Amino acid sequence: MLIFNPNIFRYKGDQLFCEDLSIKTITEHTGTPVYIYSKKYFVEKYSEFSNAFINIKYRIFFSAKSNFNLNVIRIFSKCGSGIDINSAGELFRAVRAGVDPRDIIQTGVGKTEEEIEYGIEQGVKLIKTESFDEICLIDKIAGKLNKKVETAFRVNPDVDAETHPYISTGLSKNKFGISSVEAVKIYEEAAKLKNILLTGIDMHIGSLVSTVSPYLEAVDKLSEIFYQIKSKRIDLKHFDIGGGMGVNYVDGTPFNIKEFAEMLIPKFKKLNCEIWFEPGRYLTANGGALITKVLFNKRNGNKNFIIVDAGMNDLLRPSIYGSHHHIQPVEKNDSREEITADIVGPVCESGDFLAKDRIISEAKPGEYLAVMSAGAYGMTMSSNYNARRRPPEVIVDKDKFYITRGRESFEHLLYDEKIIEDL
Repeated sequence: MLIFNPNIFRYKGDQLFCEDLSIKTITEHTGTPVYIYSKKYFVEKYSEFSNAFINIKYRIFFSAKSNFNLNVIRIFSKCGSGIDINSAGELFRAVRAGVDPRDIIQTGVGKTEEEIEYGIEQGVKLIKTESFDEICLIDKIAGKLNKKVETAFRVNPDVDAETHPYISTGLSKNKFGISSVEAVKIYEEAAKLKNILLTGIDMHIGSLVSTVSPYLEAVDKLSEIFYQIKSKRIDLKHFDIGGGMGVNYVDGTPFNIKEFAEMLIPKFKKLNCEIWFEPGRYLTANGGALITKVLFNKRNGNKNFIIVDAGMNDLLRPSIYGSHHHIQPVEKNDSREEITADIVGPVCESGDFLAKDRIISEAKPGEYLAVMSAGAYGMTMSSNYNARRRPPEVIVDKDKFYITRGRESFEHLLYDEKIIEDL
């Protein structure tokens, strides 16, 4: 049986453990579905990433969109990470988690006037901009608030990251960033704005990038633009390559961050500035699991279905991207036969599945399955579709667990909603 990340999730006897705690111990307290995260995994992955670049001047900004649980943000902040936020809500969460706004960068292709003003008032380190219209708005709001704002354009290097089209962000046909062809001219124009301090150049080529080669190409392209902008006497102090470093959802083998660093560091040293990274999934995905209870088994013709209590509203990735998540029993039984089945949820959609045509051990009603690699883009993409309550989140630290967010109540589903008697 394939076991994901055996340093964190492993069997002791027939029971699946997270760190030094059995999954069953947690589900007895929380019920299911439930998200379970390993603090050890998060800390170790951050350290691994950080150590790979120890020989250059760098800064890591954890991408909160991958997992915005307050305590997850707090763990990375305590490790020394800055935080990359993509909305006013993520900024609010990061500040509530205790992050100094000067360690936060504000990103996003469609920031509203209110979000920009909120970021400036909070005193974020930098607001990344993705169009000339946007930087003019930032300048206007900064002037109104009598502030000088550090900014950097996200430049689209037009590099194919060879990933799913929905998470490709570095091609000219994507909505993100400004054109690499027009970047120098746009920087020159933006440098004339009174309330703007252009301090860097940024990119992000996509998510789930599995090889180093797209980064090498993108860094080379962006470096040329960086040097051209510097020649215009615009003092760029950082070079941000974004995130997107992939994880392997099939067998859990990691993106080789050491190889990544060894191939890129010689290029970074020539830039003579601080290098920024925005990893999210790389730091969290394989440190989490979604635990779900088997409700029923059924067979339609030649098709086997295992119906569980977690659905597409809890974990959207399989439905929206066709993503693979390894699924294994919480309590293994080596005498069980393997079958081919769809693992499906209770949501009223044919697209509600966690796995299709998956070879898996027979599972009986009342038993539990662990959907692995659920530490990124799981809870953050969840919803209340079918008026289903979102699951709790738990963080395990050695042999202890902490419920960091409880299961939503039915009252929560009615938040600020009222019956209008006159209707």
